[in-house]
Amino acid sequence: MSTSNADAVTFSDLSRNPRAVAERAARLGRVRITHRDAPDFYLTAADREDQRGQTLATASRLFLALIKHDPTARTLVIAMPEVFPWVRHLTSAELRAFTLELVEALSDAAELDVDVTTQEVIAGWRATARIKADPARYAQAREATSGDFGPVGVSA
Repeated sequence: MSTSNADAVTFSDLSRNPRAVAERAARLGRVRITHRDAPDFYLTAADREDQRGQTLATASRLFLALIKHDPTARTLVIAMPEVFPWVRHLTSAELRAFTLELVEALSDAAELDVDVTTQEVIAGWRATARIKADPARYAQAREATSGDFGPVGVSA
């Protein structure tokens, strides 16, 4: 569910009139709270968030069941290019590995409330596809290296 600007209020609005903001969140499903000096957050009803969690768990269990009955994950692998067009740059084995890793990450999100892993899996495989899409960069990435290149910077 996306939230439009009309569904957003400032943190100051929440501070000044919490009841009105809460009523709006209940009516709309959720309201984005914008904050000038901090990340935005959402105000939502707990039962609505519980339903979202149950929906994610159901989808995750369905994907896991598909893989259990088809270890090659053929059906999911066939669908992946529609969801992630960049997978065309991955080999068949890499596409299967990405599919399995993604389903496992979705399961962790549903069952363990570990949401960040799913986006990390997607970002990692997208980076692999990006390098493989450029033959010069891919050749450079495959060259042997030696020595210590220092600490690795991690960006989100």
